[in-house]
Amino acid sequence: MNVYRICGMDQAIVARLLSKSKYLSGLQCRKLLWTQVNEPTVIPTADIVTQHVFDQGHLVGEYARQLFPSGIMVPQDGFMENIFATRRLLAERRPLFEAGILSGTLYCRLDILHPVNDDEWDIIEIKSSTSVKDVHIYDVAFQKHCCRKAGLTIRACKLGYLNKGYVKHGAIEPGELFNLEDVSLRAEDAGTGIEERVLDLLDLVSNRACPKVSIGQHCLEPYDCPLRADCWAFLPENSVFTLRGGKPRQFSLYEQGIMSIQDIPDDSGLSRQQKIQKDCVTTGITHIEKDELRAFLDNLRYPLYYLDFETIAPAIPLYDGMRPYQALPFQFSLHTVEDEKAQPIHHSFLADGMNDPRPVILGELMRLLGSEGSIIAYNAAFEESVLTESVESSPEYTDWLQGILPRMVDLLRPFREFHYYHPSQQDTASLKRVLLSLTGQGYEEMGICDGMNASIAYERIAYGTATEEEIARVRADLIEYCKLDTEGMVRIVDELRRLSAPTR
Repeated sequence: MNVYRICGMDQAIVARLLSKSKYLSGLQCRKLLWTQVNEPTVIPTADIVTQHVFDQGHLVGEYARQLFPSGIMVPQDGFMENIFATRRLLAERRPLFEAGILSGTLYCRLDILHPVNDDEWDIIEIKSSTSVKDVHIYDVAFQKHCCRKAGLTIRACKLGYLNKGYVKHGAIEPGELFNLEDVSLRAEDAGTGIEERVLDLLDLVSNRACPKVSIGQHCLEPYDCPLRADCWAFLPENSVFTLRGGKPRQFSLYEQGIMSIQDIPDDSGLSRQQKIQKDCVTTGITHIEKDELRAFLDNLRYPLYYLDFETIAPAIPLYDGMRPYQALPFQFSLHTVEDEKAQPIHHSFLADGMNDPRPVILGELMRLLGSEGSIIAYNAAFEESVLTESVESSPEYTDWLQGILPRMVDLLRPFREFHYYHPSQQDTASLKRVLLSLTGQGYEEMGICDGMNASIAYERIAYGTATEEEIARVRADLIEYCKLDTEGMVRIVDELRRLSAPTR
């Protein structure tokens, strides 16, 4: 028998319930909420990066449930099945996982509903972050409101989040992995006026017309809005939102009626970098500071080693010595140039199997990097941190590391400091954008074209259920992608030498 018919509720009505996720959407943007309810097909489907975030959250939730060994997972086979099962299980006074609470047009599903005293409950919301954020408080406040409307007595609201200081040694210890923070007072404050807000949002979604909402900081906070691309499509190519310097300044200019970088008044207090950017966008001419580029290049010492890591950053530490979200290298690419006349020689490593790859990577790099010469990385602080954190779990490499770090050179520096700037870079000095502007070489045709996708692909083949065919294909794509990063750095340095050469 159809459970929706039992309750007099069909799927269309279910779609119009105000859930906690919809409530949070409504707080961020009224247009977003209206669209989710009335034109859901307009909302882009989750991309692989967003899905990966969801998957990490689900894994974190599994570990959090281990904090309550007597808990019961409420069946989730269907919407109303979950609601009815929750009502039955409340009487058992045991921790409930994924309990569904329905009160009129309000609905929430709770990570953990924990019984306390004779007839009270604690709401425990689990987050995969390493701190408490304001949006988490509004999330819990809605759950509390929904539970109270359903007749439950809520004693406390708590947030469980990852302890960023936790270091794995042996099996994961959930009691140490999580911080459990009482946020009852903050949730009470966030719940002030919630009844009026709920009624307002319910009225909003029942309107036939989509509300008109201007762009603003709410497009970015607390989450990047899935409608942003559509809502911002009216902006010109070089809008003020591509100006270096951060969103507050960009929105300030926009609110003054200035949409294009070219239209920013000269007396508006632009920084040196912003003035360069405006001049380049206006004239289409690349900005080059030859003396500064030569000074940077003159500090390079042969042999040159161009190094790039690919990493994953799992929420749950995989190996001993790791913390939540610590970058774990699984791959490196290294191009070596012995002297001014030598051709680059490529070396690479890509982990195979499920063993901790860090000791092997450190051993390979110690063999390949020698004892002298510049080690060049793009945004070298990242490579330095990966090396440093890897050595923490392999202290026998400590002395070697101390000799390596002084040799590191950051190829990002001349671009970050605008010693070179091409108008096509807009507000970024990323390796990919700089390489494209300098050489015309891009990543678009590659099987893997950015670092996040590389990380997700590796996790899938190393720790998932990929087929042998997929593993072989992804490994080939990863090697090609990482190789282009260091090959690209070689080409960037060569091009800087050409551009900075004295004019004859």
